[in-house]
Amino acid sequence: MRLPFGLILVLLSYESVLAATHEKRAYSTHHYYVIEHSPHGGASLAEIASQLGVQVVERAGELPNTWLVRAAKNEAGLERRGDDRVLDTLEALRRQASSSAWARSGNSHRARQVVSSVKYAARQELRQRVKRAPPPIRPGDEPKNLTAAVVERLGIEDPLFSQQWHLVNNEFPQHMMNVTGLWEMGITGHGVVTALVDDGLDYTSDDLAANFFAAGSHDYNDHEDLPFPKLFDDHHGTRCAGQIAAVKNNVCGMGIAYDSKVAGLRILSGSISDVDEAASLNYNYQNTSIYSCSWGPTDDGKTMEAPNYLIQRAILNGVQNGRGGKGSIFVFASGNGAAYGDQCNFDGYTNSIYSITVSAVDYKGLHPVYSEPCAANLVVAYSSGSGNHIVTTDVGKNACANTHGGTSAAAPNAAGVFALALSVRPDLNWRDLQHLTVRTAKVVNAKDPDWNNTAAGRPFSYKYGYGVLNGYDFVTAAQNWQSVKPQTWVEKTPVQIANGTCDFLGDMAGGELIVPGGLTHTITVTKEDLEKDNFETLEHITVRVWITHAKRGDVEVEIVSPNGIKSVLAARRRDDRATTGYPGWRFMSVKHWDENPIGDWTIRVSDVGAEGRHGHFLGWSLSLFGSVVNPDAPLKTYEISILESLLPPVLQSEPSDPPTSTKAHPKPTDHLPGDHGTAPGEADKPAFDDGGNDDIAEPSPTTSPSSPSSTSTPTPDEGWFAGMSNLVSDRKWFFGAAGLVLIFGVGVGIFFWRRSVGRRRAAYATLPAGDDVAMSSLDRDTQRTKELYDAVGELSDDEDADEATGLHPARPQDRSPGGLGFHSGFLDDDDPQSARSTPGPHRAYRDEPEEEEKRVSARASPSGSGGSGDGSWEHASQTR
Repeated sequence: MRLPFGLILVLLSYESVLAATHEKRAYSTHHYYVIEHSPHGGASLAEIASQLGVQVVERAGELPNTWLVRAAKNEAGLERRGDDRVLDTLEALRRQASSSAWARSGNSHRARQVVSSVKYAARQELRQRVKRAPPPIRPGDEPKNLTAAVVERLGIEDPLFSQQWHLVNNEFPQHMMNVTGLWEMGITGHGVVTALVDDGLDYTSDDLAANFFAAGSHDYNDHEDLPFPKLFDDHHGTRCAGQIAAVKNNVCGMGIAYDSKVAGLRILSGSISDVDEAASLNYNYQNTSIYSCSWGPTDDGKTMEAPNYLIQRAILNGVQNGRGGKGSIFVFASGNGAAYGDQCNFDGYTNSIYSITVSAVDYKGLHPVYSEPCAANLVVAYSSGSGNHIVTTDVGKNACANTHGGTSAAAPNAAGVFALALSVRPDLNWRDLQHLTVRTAKVVNAKDPDWNNTAAGRPFSYKYGYGVLNGYDFVTAAQNWQSVKPQTWVEKTPVQIANGTCDFLGDMAGGELIVPGGLTHTITVTKEDLEKDNFETLEHITVRVWITHAKRGDVEVEIVSPNGIKSVLAARRRDDRATTGYPGWRFMSVKHWDENPIGDWTIRVSDVGAEGRHGHFLGWSLSLFGSVVNPDAPLKTYEISILESLLPPVLQSEPSDPPTSTKAHPKPTDHLPGDHGTAPGEADKPAFDDGGNDDIAEPSPTTSPSSPSSTSTPTPDEGWFAGMSNLVSDRKWFFGAAGLVLIFGVGVGIFFWRRSVGRRRAAYATLPAGDDVAMSSLDRDTQRTKELYDAVGELSDDEDADEATGLHPARPQDRSPGGLGFHSGFLDDDDPQSARSTPGPHRAYRDEPEEEEKRVSARASPSGSGGSGDGSWEHASQTR
């Protein structure tokens, strides 16, 4: 039957109309979900919505085939904890599709089409995010005359320009953003749009009104078109915007790119869902060049959080498709938690290869007490400290701020420089800006012991990255820059250590005990690896680890390259008492930029905590990102997997996806010290006890065997059983173990006594035919003995774990509300039975143990809670 032409047009326009809408949310009356639709699965989006009983609301930002849907909540009091009608329906369809009893029915066929067409489904819950909060010196210019000279040459009338030391620093002229010389060349940022992803933007301000870009702005907290600040502390985004694009007038001061445009994307003024955060990072991404993000997870020295699946996809979508394929520029503040021992490699936004991570230095060029160090730091820019703050625009028609600072202010200073560069070279891609940053950053405090030389001969510091951003050098280098070749990557298969495993919920088991002195393990990168992936030059490395520990902050992780260059990925965090370990957490380092990666990469995992708190190293993986050799060869396209934290890395079943909920980012200034503008900086302390590269063994040769090698060894002078002597010295452990042995002995004694009694009864007593009573009593005795044995086993592991972590045995109603993840090839096989047992191109299968074996195994295997690396925002994020 042919459909009428008019109906065909309506169906074709259905999704395009929904993609263009954006409506207010009603979380009080509806549940919201995100569905990733696989068009080749056989069911349309409308059919999926009908089967699940949901209403399609709109497209999820700019993510292809990804949709926001909703379903009305039941009446108050009728929804039990853990119930979810939509996800339960999807689970029922999955069971129906795989059931042999329904194999030939029409319902089964429809169910198979629906579940094969739903690649990903997750419920959205609201959560909170947190804010974080020089011209070439001409001969004869004395420092005290610098400001006056610039004012006279450029006709500046802004009354607070003389206080904007980050633009012209009279006292320390070598420490400023160095952009006024570019202004004299006519480079002022014209034609570039920067979006402040923050708590709003006061577009009525006389300092910002002329440069406000309404088309790139949106309020995702109140779901309105314009992002006006409404709360008493909604001033952070406006201040950051003033640093970039405050116009040249007679109000406050000037922005670094004062002829550029700024947009506001309001997400930090309340709870926000993953789908809205993802949409904000792609909003108007063909016209918006830079996304300035001065926020992230809470900077308290104990939080470890990463963007969830949807947000990762949005960031990847931005660099792959934003600005016509040149890529969105994501600038993130490194964090303000250094005084708490925090490090930016525990933040999944700042340790992303797609982010330009910016830390801070003060007006003297010193490291402020708040600025977080890590191997993912690319550069530093100027901000508060040593007695000075950043002077900028504030909320109000002609209001000004003079207490701004933190890495919150360092990031927009860098974004302003990038806007100047893009105004003269709009064709530069997202990786070009990273390369220019590495090559033009200036060493600050050269005698600081934190500096190490890289294999490429560049100084690098965990505190300063490759140095301080110099606007004049950066932009003039950009004018003649030749774009880098396309990106490629080498991804080494994750290595299991001592049968270490991690499931989809982050529960880990197995692994090798981390002995005093640590464990080392090696992965070899060969010339053949590079040739296979068309790999030429190295940029970023990422290292994913699976580690269990009773106190996560006691674990230290470092990696040494084939050339002997060490990257500290995780140093001790004294306040991080999480028991969840590292369930596939990904670290990143830029310290190996331009290094030859061929040879042995050696990881060391150390336990620096107190005796009695032990951990296990379960596995790790290594990925290298860089440029291709031949740009004309077929190029790969990187994709985000929802299964990347599994160990071993195979799809064993159709797992539930971690929750993608709502959160509130913490205010960027929540953990910013109150003296961030007055506390003295330092330039004489290493960020970590790295020891430089002096204690590293000789580098491995650049040629290596064709097959990768891997070794795992404890420190030689400790031996394999170095920790055994500690067990006797721990009295609590000793008496606890003795008690368990005693209980177990009593249980065994009762078991054999009852068996002996049973045997005597069986030998001397004749039961009447059909007498069920006596036999059932024997069954009960055996069952009681089994229950006692089970209880003893549970006491040895589960109850101790529950006391330490507050966890309780899983219950059906406690299942993850996050939804169900499917891949597009699910149930492609016509025979459901063969689909369970036959490996295919999309899945790997294994025999499942009997139910009793599963239950016993679950008691015997240690597991961790999956709360830290799953993308949830339990410790709400914070502004910087």
